Amino acid sequence: MNLTRVFTKTAIASPERQQEADADLGIVRLVQAGDVSAFDKLIIKYRERLFGVVYNLTANREDASDLTQEAFIKAFQSINRFQGNCSFFTWLYKIAVNTTLSHLRRNRMRSFFSLEKLSEDGPGSEVIEKLTDRNGADRDTYLRELQEKLNEALQKLSIPHRTVITLFEIDGLSHGEIAEIVGCSEGTVRSRLHYAKQFLQGELSKYIRS
Repeated sequence: MNLTRVFTKTAIASPERQQEADADLGIVRLVQAGDVSAFDKLIIKYRERLFGVVYNLTANREDASDLTQEAFIKAFQSINRFQGNCSFFTWLYKIAVNTTLSHLRRNRMRSFFSLEKLSEDGPGSEVIEKLTDRNGADRDTYLRELQEKLNEALQKLSIPHRTVITLFEIDGLSHGEIAEIVGCSEGTVRSRLHYAKQFLQGELSKYIRS
């Protein structure tokens, strides 16, 4: 199997995503007008998704919980600076990712993916099914071994490469959204994704069925 084909996704924003952005903007305007309790709706809506991406960058639940909370606090404190030039979702994720990357650099930590997220129904769930069609105990053993090898491979990637592939594969963000979050061009995002996929394909080639 070609891992590059497994990781192929379209980057076109859906009408549903635009509707979501419009709804979020309405809530943000309420908060900016003084209805601070409306911010709770945004916390409830995004806390699990935000925790998921932070956890996949830190591989530590306690750190992920603290950093997620910190990101929401920063977002609330800066809410009056949000002008709606991008979606609130993108703006919030940018705050969370930058907060997490600062934490990683400050503590010189190496992050890695968790197959716990990949194994759930979500943007990356198809990867596991395409990597193996094994069932039962043998499949569980295979996945544990794959977890270890995947962790080792991803630890070798730089923080920028791990960040884009986490946002793309685990959280299902588009190239444009990732570019906005990490502060680079879409071309740079594609380049980093391409490098990361090629690297992982080489590292995991013995585990991938052709």
